[in-house]
Amino acid sequence: MSDPSTRSAPGAPPVRFGIHGSPHLASTVVRAAGRDGSDVQMVGYDVEDPFRGLRAKELDVMIVKYGLREPDLAVSRPVAYDPRAAIVGAHHPLATRASVSVEELADYDAFRCPGAFPAYVWDEVVPPRTPGGRAIRRRYDMGTVQGLMELLAGTDAVHISFQSLDTITPPHIKVVPIADLPPAPVALAWLREPEPSGHVRQFITDAENGSTAR
Repeated sequence: MSDPSTRSAPGAPPVRFGIHGSPHLASTVVRAAGRDGSDVQMVGYDVEDPFRGLRAKELDVMIVKYGLREPDLAVSRPVAYDPRAAIVGAHHPLATRASVSVEELADYDAFRCPGAFPAYVWDEVVPPRTPGGRAIRRRYDMGTVQGLMELLAGTDAVHISFQSLDTITPPHIKVVPIADLPPAPVALAWLREPEPSGHVRQFITDAENGSTAR
C-alpha cells in the first residue's frame, strides 16, 4: 500500500464519493484504503437515477453492488461484501427471527425496481423468483429511504436488501439476516471517459489494495 503522504497531491480536491443508504459501508471502504476521510467527500445519490451524478461529473466515483453493464462506466474489483438482510417493521411476523430464508420472504410483498435503476441489477437485489421457484411479488414503489421506512412501519412489506442498513434503521424497523442469499459484492464505479484524475485513480487503487473482499 502506498505511503499515506503520497495518496493525495498537495492542493488536490477531495474525492467526491457517491453513496446510497448507510454511510457505514462506504466509511469501511475509505478506512480500508488507508484514508482518514479528510480527503474524501461523501455525497448521497438517488437510487431512482443512480448514475446521474457520475454522468453529470458531479461525482468522481460511487459505490455499487453486483456487476454493471453500463458501457460508459468502469468498475473496480470487489472492495467489500455486504450480507443480505430483510428490512421489516418491528410488528412484522419475521421481525424477531435470528434469520430468515428467502423462500419465506415470498409470502410478503416486496419492492419494484425504482426509476432508472438497472433492472438487471435489481433482479440481483430483489430476485423475481426464489431458488425454489416461488415468485417474489414486487408490488411497492421504491423511493427515498425515509419513505421506505414509513411504508415498512405501516405494512407487512419486506425489503430484500443488505445488512449495512442496520446502521440507519430506526428502532421500529428491524434488519433480519437472510440465511440463503450470498453477500453482495461491493465495488467502485467511475466514468470511462474522461479518465479519472490522478488523485481519484489513486483512491480507487488504494481501495482495491485494501479490500476486505479477498
